[in-house]
Amino acid sequence: MAIYELRTYTLYTGKMAEAVEAYSTLGWPALSKYEGKLIGYFTGDVGAMNKIVHLWKFEDDADRRAFWNTLFADEDFKKFAAKFRPLVLTQENQLMMAAPWGPHP
Repeated sequence: MAIYELRTYTLYTGKMAEAVEAYSTLGWPALSKYEGKLIGYFTGDVGAMNKIVHLWKFEDDADRRAFWNTLFADEDFKKFAAKFRPLVLTQENQLMMAAPWGPHP
């Protein structure tokens, strides 16, 4: 059964422009090599200021762990992470399963 991981990064106030630049120039080029797992990236607006949210889909927990281990060993991703992590105030990860009704990505 597929599992979904919702990751929410709350940035320090005033750091969104730097985060967007880091994702645009380093993060997305590194992440785009790994197709098929990412459902989407979103930025907060009303009520969710200074937040970057992304949703991932994995076959199971083993697939999830293998993906993150591979990504965290990727040199291009490490360069991005070195620029992005100092901008992050908090990080929250939620693991979810699809409900037995409704559409699923």
